[in-house]
Amino acid sequence: MRVLAVASECFPLIKTGGLADVVGALPAALAGAGITVTTLVPGYPAVLSAVGAAPVVLDLTDRFGPARLRRAKVHGLDLLVLDAPQHFDRPGNPYAGPDGVAWDDNGLRFAALGFAAAKAATALGFDAVHAHDWQAGLAGAYLRLTAARRVPSVFTIHNLAFQGQFPPALFPRLGLPATAWRMDGLEYFGSVGFLKAGLWYADRITTVSPSYATEIRTAAGGMGLDGLLRGRGGQVSGILNGIDEAEWDPSRDKALAACFSAADPAPRAANKPALQARFGLAPDPAAPLFAFVGRLAWQKGMDLVLDALPALLEAGGQLAILGTGDAALEARCLGAAAAHPGRAGTVIGFDEALARLCYGGADAVLVPSRFEPCGLAQLCALRYGAPPVVARTGGLADTVIDANEMALAAGCATGVQFAPGDAALLAGAVQRTIGLYRDRPAWAHIQANALGCDVSWRRSAARYAALFDEIVAADG
Repeated sequence: MRVLAVASECFPLIKTGGLADVVGALPAALAGAGITVTTLVPGYPAVLSAVGAAPVVLDLTDRFGPARLRRAKVHGLDLLVLDAPQHFDRPGNPYAGPDGVAWDDNGLRFAALGFAAAKAATALGFDAVHAHDWQAGLAGAYLRLTAARRVPSVFTIHNLAFQGQFPPALFPRLGLPATAWRMDGLEYFGSVGFLKAGLWYADRITTVSPSYATEIRTAAGGMGLDGLLRGRGGQVSGILNGIDEAEWDPSRDKALAACFSAADPAPRAANKPALQARFGLAPDPAAPLFAFVGRLAWQKGMDLVLDALPALLEAGGQLAILGTGDAALEARCLGAAAAHPGRAGTVIGFDEALARLCYGGADAVLVPSRFEPCGLAQLCALRYGAPPVVARTGGLADTVIDANEMALAAGCATGVQFAPGDAALLAGAVQRTIGLYRDRPAWAHIQANALGCDVSWRRSAARYAALFDEIVAADG
């Protein structure tokens, strides 16, 4: 079976977040299930540079201006690159200019991506389309409403909070039938809804964890789309993300001071002083060292970490913060480091090598998100033997086994959970973690369980393969 994946980013070509990791890792995992994935991505400068003079396989110069699809194989990925300079050959990141301001033509840019997906799927003989997040949301609409032949599609929600809403003046420029401008279509509270279109026109909808699939069908978690999602019934499912275990491998990770594995965890201890040194923390091997790696944002609970910091420090802990995001939170993080030298450290920015050292050197990793569709930080933390302290929400609840009395007795705990959105509860979870850390046999067992977790794509790839088989069979 041939599947066309459609996304706005794909690791290692272009990445701003976890979406890229998923899109980059899933093709190899699905190959083991007999599915050949080709990934369609926009021709940003970095992508065009990577593919070079790749051959043109389809000319798309009609609806959205000059555009060509180029075929290439890079980093083991089969690619189709949408070479449309007027839309994608510009500085900045995929969504915004160097000043951080979103491009004012993002609606047209990503409509062109959805249009290209439908054209490629029908012209190049794909059996199904897998569209990721709002940027690929119109692929399903073009497939259903304009395509030359029927190609079924799956739409995956990576984060329902990002919905891709644009002014109604965009609709006439899309080339879709006028009948699509209605509540049972693209119209969403007077706007053109890209994510809403993805949900409406796809044959099946997935999101990135079972718990998140449940949460988004409630008024509290559905962000205005819960009614539509409930209406899709059994066509909505949650499939956990994994990580590429070859890419995230502590036994050969050059970012670490010392490599280690589940079979030989002892060298891991050498990473802690290296991490303490990088963050200006006191070289104290007995101090429980917590790390936060990710966006400094309200969703990620960074404010809760700062509010819980006094309790963490009072209990003898240290904190390393690595990330970038909200300017006010960045300032608070830097202020916390300045106020507590040797005990709290902050590095503002995205540094993957340093992130790897955080996972491999910290005693525990904080993931206190208010909501979290799946989360990758806790998967990386498990892989690198840093038991995660997570909010009980979305994929965090599905991937970390809380070290409660029952789990400790059964010997299956992999981390600590707490109810989301409350700094006092996070502080309590941190104190509970420190208590476990100081019980060396108990902590060693939790850490070994974390290192032994299967965080790969194997099981999830099998579920995606079954889903593609189902929609293709139903369509045939």
